[in-house]
Amino acid sequence: MTATDRAVELTVAAAQAAADKLADDIVAFDVSDQLAITDAFLVCSAGSDRQVRSIVDAIEERLRDLDAKPVRREGEREGRWVLLDYIDVVVHVQHAEDRVFYALERLWKDCPTIPLPDQHGAGQNGAGQNGAGGEQE
Repeated sequence: MTATDRAVELTVAAAQAAADKLADDIVAFDVSDQLAITDAFLVCSAGSDRQVRSIVDAIEERLRDLDAKPVRREGEREGRWVLLDYIDVVVHVQHAEDRVFYALERLWKDCPTIPLPDQHGAGQNGAGQNGAGGEQE
């Protein structure tokens, strides 16, 4: 089983919104074979709590244009790790320090990545460790 077209559409839109706010290391995983609760995870990071919130706002606005609203939000108050659950996709926006500490990519490394468009506006580390524009090997 692979991620649905709707999940991929939301994931790509969320990644583009994150890139527009200069998110770092944007990567998306197709977790549909591993989890029954969602098809995709999008993970990105930011250098400050304020930037985390800005990225979250941009993602919510972009996905609202696609008639998607999160069914659950967590971590907004602290602004260190915000989780947005859209059922088809779960978005994790993490402060860079928390991203290194929790290393979500390590947990999902066996899942295929979802190709994302080239993130020209992405932050300091570009489009991500895994190339985020292509498949992980």
